[in-house]
Amino acid sequence: MLRIVFMGTPDFSVPTLAAIAEAGHKVVAVYSQPPRPAGRGMHEQKSPVHKFADNAGIAVLTPRTLRDPAAQETFRAHRADAAVVVAYGLILPRTILDAPRFGCFNLHASALPRWRGAAPIQRAVMAGDTETAASIMRMDEGLDTGPVCATAPIAIGPEMTAGELHDLMAARGAALMVEALAALEKNTLACTPQPSDGVTYAAKIEKAEARIDWARSAAEVHNQIRGLSPWPGAFFEVRHEGRVERLKVLRATQVQGSGAAGTLLDDTGTIACATGAVRLIEVQRAGKKPMSLAELLRGFSLPAGTCVLATQADER
Repeated sequence: MLRIVFMGTPDFSVPTLAAIAEAGHKVVAVYSQPPRPAGRGMHEQKSPVHKFADNAGIAVLTPRTLRDPAAQETFRAHRADAAVVVAYGLILPRTILDAPRFGCFNLHASALPRWRGAAPIQRAVMAGDTETAASIMRMDEGLDTGPVCATAPIAIGPEMTAGELHDLMAARGAALMVEALAALEKNTLACTPQPSDGVTYAAKIEKAEARIDWARSAAEVHNQIRGLSPWPGAFFEVRHEGRVERLKVLRATQVQGSGAAGTLLDDTGTIACATGAVRLIEVQRAGKKPMSLAELLRGFSLPAGTCVLATQADER
């Protein structure tokens, strides 16, 4: 049994924390981002990891920085064998990385060194990758540059969304972390330096990337849609009953078709791209719940020949 400090914040992190506790390791403390205003009333909300730890009776710390000497002394006082880091959100300085007996281990959602950085799941899908991996990395001071200790390959299906990959990655990564900790406890965990070839960076998703550019190929548009589903959601805008409405596209598929880019080719939600076309399957109107295209068309007209808005300038 190892003494573990767990460091994580969003839903993605929870399965790993749960798996570590279930495996019998002693989680001596959980670190998570501080509660933040959220929801309609903008009341402070604890993170998913914070809520899970509270329910499990595990002490939770929410420092705003780990560079403070007092915070570092508190961390050292846990006398941890290892720290497990899963989408925590704070930079770990050298004094923190060196504090646990065996070091700090990160679950990263890509086949390192491909897609180092903030958004590896979305970037892999948006790039049209057909496979990725959950990776366990011994952390150093670089951006996801530490040696890799374990990997679990994951296929990315042609219709898989980032949300679906997120959930699969969270489950697969949790099991892999438990395996890595078991090897660490037995002193059999081998970590290999990352190769210098094949390095790519998964930059944070910017809002501007969510607007669909129909002047791209159908394959590129399809990958953009599934790579940004469910969040932030790729979107286009169209005039409806005299006003501009935004439609998020949560699911679509590539189909045969040709026409002016951004034009509805039929009455079933097929939109032409630079080459090929995509057919809408699941969409979301502003302020509404996700719905199938059939549900949308009961009260929202998208007739053949309609041109969607390519840029914000088209709204004027």
